[in-house]
Amino acid sequence: MLSTKGQVIERLLDGAFICRTTNEDGWRFLRVQANRDQVDAYLGQLNRLVVAIGTGPDTEVFFCGYRALGNAEREAIGKQFRDICQALTPLVEWLVLVQDAAGQDAPLTEGMPIRLNELQTVIEDTPAFREQLSQLCRHSLFHSKSVDVDGQIKQLFTRLCKLGYLIRPNPQKQIYRATGKLDYLYEVIRFIDDAEGLNLEGQAESAIQGQLL
Repeated sequence: MLSTKGQVIERLLDGAFICRTTNEDGWRFLRVQANRDQVDAYLGQLNRLVVAIGTGPDTEVFFCGYRALGNAEREAIGKQFRDICQALTPLVEWLVLVQDAAGQDAPLTEGMPIRLNELQTVIEDTPAFREQLSQLCRHSLFHSKSVDVDGQIKQLFTRLCKLGYLIRPNPQKQIYRATGKLDYLYEVIRFIDDAEGLNLEGQAESAIQGQLL
């Protein structure tokens, strides 16, 4: 049986985002600098390292990055970045829909719960939200052929779990939690915004007020 360090290394190399919500034991292990140094020492043999992002000591998200960038590493990072960019529009539209439907002032972040039944009820009772959901389902990222809200929203949430943005801790309950991969997505959005001058944050605020992205 693998030790905690071995499990953490395995998960990181598999491309996992380790946060308090997805893997609390691994998250607590990596928060100890001595443990992280041991993991880094092993990953260094593979030209990798532990990367941490987060807004506070209790919100760190850990994932695996490259130490040095050669052609192969740049190609791999480029592919990952392109994949995220292609999925950016439907993901942002989904985040806006959830925030609007839940009546939240702040965007969805790691650890926040989403009660699917409550969200579905609000969407079913609001024509504008039903239309937003229908448009989302036309994106190739989600691609639901269902014509009713129940089928559409369940397809979206199943897909988001597969992509690592949500988890469903108890399969017997329709309660999902956001993972630290969302925080990574926000970092990508900020990077694109700064690099390209797109003012994505301002556009998102406009979308929340009912305007188009």
